[in-house]
Amino acid sequence: MALPRVLVLVLAGGAGGRLELLTERRAKPAVPFAGVYRLVDFPLSNCEHSQIADVWVSIQQHPTSLADHLANGRPWDLDRTTGGLMTLPPFQGTERGGWNTGTANSLWRQADLIRQHGADALVVVSSDAVYKLDYREVAEAHLESGAEVTMVTTEVAADDAARYGIVEVDGDRVTGYAYKPDEPATTTATNEVFVFSPGPTLDRLEQLQSEVGEDDLEDLGTHLLPAQTRDGLARAYPLTGYWRDVGTVPSYWEAHRDFLSAEPPIDLDEPAWPVHTRGGRHSAARVLDDGQIENSLLSGGTRISGNVRGSVLSPGVVVEVGATVVDSVLLPGVRVRSGATVTRAVVDDGVDVGRGCSVGGDGDIALVGRRAELDEGTEIPAGGRFPE
Repeated sequence: MALPRVLVLVLAGGAGGRLELLTERRAKPAVPFAGVYRLVDFPLSNCEHSQIADVWVSIQQHPTSLADHLANGRPWDLDRTTGGLMTLPPFQGTERGGWNTGTANSLWRQADLIRQHGADALVVVSSDAVYKLDYREVAEAHLESGAEVTMVTTEVAADDAARYGIVEVDGDRVTGYAYKPDEPATTTATNEVFVFSPGPTLDRLEQLQSEVGEDDLEDLGTHLLPAQTRDGLARAYPLTGYWRDVGTVPSYWEAHRDFLSAEPPIDLDEPAWPVHTRGGRHSAARVLDDGQIENSLLSGGTRISGNVRGSVLSPGVVVEVGATVVDSVLLPGVRVRSGATVTRAVVDDGVDVGRGCSVGGDGDIALVGRRAELDEGTEIPAGGRFPE
């Protein structure tokens, strides 16, 4: 019996404004994670291990930052003669051309292409979360259920639930859906992985577009998912393993903390399901004579002569003698000069933290933008932003 034909659409076009300076000059899916990875590596690796060869990535904001990383899809076995990786930039020339105004709007603009592909199941995923999931397994469960949409769900903290699409379920049937509600009815949230029956879903989008207008389709949770839920055609698929949204600066920082434990929540090098990335650009990490490391992740090309505790250092980071980095995430090429301290902070690409500088402290996460140069003695308080 032939396997169902599954198409994965990775939505990578959002502005990522909640990541503030981290997405000022790069696409959100291109934001580094855990030293050597990019956020888009997680859904693409899931596609590879799910044996799904048709993967489309919808790009919009800062496309070159993502295109450079994706290349031809080779790290995820997507460099194929037939199928494989395809990027979908904004386009003009038809009535559906233009700038995407939301995830549902993006789906509507690509409807003709999706119909022509003829997939049995359409998996739509975001690229701002860290997790492992067999998309094909979810797609097969969806096709067996007869639903129009299957929403992969996870449990979230009650004080954070208002950031998500929240569902009420009866068994595997979704009986209620609310998009980012002020008062969430449950703590069961969609984790931005949806499996759709392409034909019925696209037909419904056409009807919604005629009622509300293409720009007002907005996100999947605005009109589409509530309509499918009201008609009794939505099912839930619980994800029991680790899942962490990293779409805000605090959640991005907290996710790095998860991977500093002796037993991280997912094994990024698991032989049966490794997370792949475009790599091989850096030499081994070096801890020099004066360097002290505690409970940290070091990437290739890092050079440590100072004191690093509870931190994640991306490729090419340099921590000089007498410098201290505590509970922080340093992205590629950061240099922390002698006498400087960086505490509970996220520091973007190529930042030069000058001698004697103090970045962050006890409290909210500090954030330093890409290629900033902090003059000697600069002080950025806990929760501070540079530049403002």
